[in-house]
Formats: sequence, structure tokens, C-alpha cells
Amino acid sequence: MQRVDDQFKQRVYEIVAAIPKGKVMTYGQVAAAAGAAWAAWEVGQIAHTGPSDLPWQRVVNKQGGLARGYPGGFDGHKKALLVDGVAVDEDYRVNIEDLLWQPPHKNQSSLL
Repeated sequence: MQRVDDQFKQRVYEIVAAIPKGKVMTYGQVAAAAGAAWAAWEVGQIAHTGPSDLPWQRVVNKQGGLARGYPGGFDGHKKALLVDGVAVDEDYRVNIEDLLWQPPHKNQSSLL
């Protein structure tokens, strides 16, 4: 069984904090950016217990689906995204193709 390193949770917090208003990331995308592409489930667990001041509403599943476990369930997640200006359809999904955000690479400026 694979395990995340001791700093994984902190990296997840930093990545989620950086997701801009009006954009989303998937659990798997957050996991990969935090250094453990296989750890999407772990990101979900961190979201359940993580600081409430982070924009967890901006994290969705790989199909753009909202989280049943979000405070207030699907409706609570939808309301939080609507406040962010993100449209949610009747199936509690966002348009992942238009809204997906990719954090910049740490060494991106050195590539310019």
C-alpha cells in the first residue's frame, strides 16, 4: 500500500488555497500537484477535516461532479460554487473542460 509523505497534507492545503475564484481542480489533479498522483481519495479525506477557511468548494471529481460529503451535501457544494460564479447543472456537475485550473509549475519562471 502506498503512503503519502508527511508534507502531503500541507501541500494539498497550499494548492487548494491557490485555486482562483471561478475555477476548479479535481481531487486527482490536486493529488498529482501535491506529489502523489494516486492519492485522490486521500485529498478527499483531507478536505473533510481540513481548515474550513480554504476554498474546498473548488475541488470536484474528475467528471466535474460535486461532493455529497460537502457541508450541506450536494446543495451546499452547489451554493458555494454559485457564490464563486461557477454554474452547476441539474446533475450537480460543473463544466470541467471550461473551468479546470492548472497551477503553474514551480520552476516555470526559470523556463522563460
